[in-house]
Amino acid sequence: MYGIGYLQRLGRAMMLPMTVLPAAAIFLMLARLPWDSFGWPLVPELLHAAGMAIFQYVPYVFAIGIALGMSNQTATAGMAALTGMFIFHIVTHTYDPNGVQPSMFAGAIIGVLSAWAHDRFKSFQLPEFLQFIGGSRFVPLFMSVVSLLFAWLMIGAGEGLKSWAASAGTLVYSAGGFGVFLYGFLHRILVAFGLHHILNHLFWFQVGQYEDTSGAIYFGDLPRFFAGDPTAGTFMAGLYPVMMFALPAIAFAIIHEAREDLKPKTSKQFRVAALGSFLTGITEPVEFAFLFVAPYLFLIHALLSGGIMWLVYELDIHHGFTFSAGALEYLVNMPLAHRGWLLLPIGVAVALIYYVLFRWSIRRFQLATPGREDATRLDDWAGHIPYRAPLILQALGGKENMIRLEACITRLRLTLEDDRKVDVQSLRHLGAAGVIRLGGGNVQVVFGTFSELIREEIHKHMQMDVQQVQFHSPVQGRMIPLEEVDDPIFAQRLVGRGVAFIPDKGELVAPVQGKVIHIHPSLHAIGLLTKDGLEVLLHVGINTSHLEGKGFTILVKMGDEVSPGQPLLKFHLPTLKKHAKSLATPMVITNSDIVKSWRFAPFKVVKKGQAAVMSVVVNERENKGAEK
Repeated sequence: MYGIGYLQRLGRAMMLPMTVLPAAAIFLMLARLPWDSFGWPLVPELLHAAGMAIFQYVPYVFAIGIALGMSNQTATAGMAALTGMFIFHIVTHTYDPNGVQPSMFAGAIIGVLSAWAHDRFKSFQLPEFLQFIGGSRFVPLFMSVVSLLFAWLMIGAGEGLKSWAASAGTLVYSAGGFGVFLYGFLHRILVAFGLHHILNHLFWFQVGQYEDTSGAIYFGDLPRFFAGDPTAGTFMAGLYPVMMFALPAIAFAIIHEAREDLKPKTSKQFRVAALGSFLTGITEPVEFAFLFVAPYLFLIHALLSGGIMWLVYELDIHHGFTFSAGALEYLVNMPLAHRGWLLLPIGVAVALIYYVLFRWSIRRFQLATPGREDATRLDDWAGHIPYRAPLILQALGGKENMIRLEACITRLRLTLEDDRKVDVQSLRHLGAAGVIRLGGGNVQVVFGTFSELIREEIHKHMQMDVQQVQFHSPVQGRMIPLEEVDDPIFAQRLVGRGVAFIPDKGELVAPVQGKVIHIHPSLHAIGLLTKDGLEVLLHVGINTSHLEGKGFTILVKMGDEVSPGQPLLKFHLPTLKKHAKSLATPMVITNSDIVKSWRFAPFKVVKKGQAAVMSVVVNERENKGAEK
């Protein structure tokens, strides 16, 4: 329960409070404009106060954001965290105004405890006369007591923790460039597991302390940088060359090594990814393009990133950001930087090194990066996310396999009943850049910046009382639209509606659970009846009835109950290639008048038994669900 899966939830939750920090940077940037010339002399002071207020109260934001993020956006958890922070602050300040201060550490602890309390007590029952404070309403009351005890504990441990934090900061800084290198290396490695936010929280919001002229105290590299600490920015500056230059260089290396026929599509995808990394510092769409095909190359990337940060440290460059190291924040925060201009020539040199290294590696080791294999990308059908979301849900094992569904900027973060039910091939077929199994049912699926949209559509689908009938691929080969079948009877949907396949292996398996209701005398066609009343026809090849069973071996008999992936018949592919008009194998629903809606996966290469190639909603079943 509290293993790596729990940590990935915590890492995602920490992203929510980070979204308010860019507002602070914008206010501080605007405060430096010459408002006096417009006759508004108080505006700089007001803007500066607004920006610094965000950093001063960021522990409260972290407490609420983490509580919401780890409790599936539950309001009572967020309210409990806010109440807890008020109590913590008042108790510690009353005891000693110069003692324990609200920090991101305290905010994170109270946020985590509030989320835990919600999960633990949301169904808590009290005697009837006290039940008005039972259930989720008990959570704020519980956290009030917990926060009081936590504040008292922190008062007692305050001096020890203060000296520990000072020692930790001293230890990190005493490591010099190697300490910065180690941070940069671990930062890139943890990106692969979605746990880098936890590392960032330590260095950006805990290590180091700064007191400004007004007596306000700031902890961590990020708040100290914006508060004017000249020593801050050590753990942020070196990320600018990586995100603004290194990752875009990798994207262009992938584009230039793509096959000529796929280069236009690859170029469109990765130019957008490169621009996103350059402007905003969102790197996962590029990094996951090579992480799974060449993990050793990702390790080299992590080592180089650490080395870049070490170089920036040795050159005494200080720069910072509120969200990520993109060009937008580079320009906005430049007035607070020290020698920040040096990041540009360093970035150009880094881009050249990365571009040459990655082009050589892709070509030398024949890496299957995007554009070098016949793989589908989600960008091809981004506008059809609501249409395809049920297929993604099926590939994840269905609604009944889902315990927790969350998303961050670039990936779905899932907790499943059984992660063995995940069909990785289908998810890649549906546009996933990669699938990461963390154990204990915790899985991450990288869909890039569409991940949040996909999560919303899957969540909406799970809330609907609509039953999908999901179809698997009956053969190994390539899926094609029914209209491309070289037979007007099928192409014009006179038999029924569905899809077709061009097999490259001679075996047909059941695409859905049902009963065998028809076997053609020449063995080339089989009919199935599902429990939903769908009549499914599987027809191997076009004009294959004249073979009179030659080359076909039936593996089932009339009345047999079959499950998805169960072999139905075998056929001799060379015989069909020689005598059949076409190898096209339609899978059609012959009574398609009872189908209300259809969904199809991208028409690409599929594996035998692969999930999520077609999905339908039956009128009768949906109406029954609506009547309940």
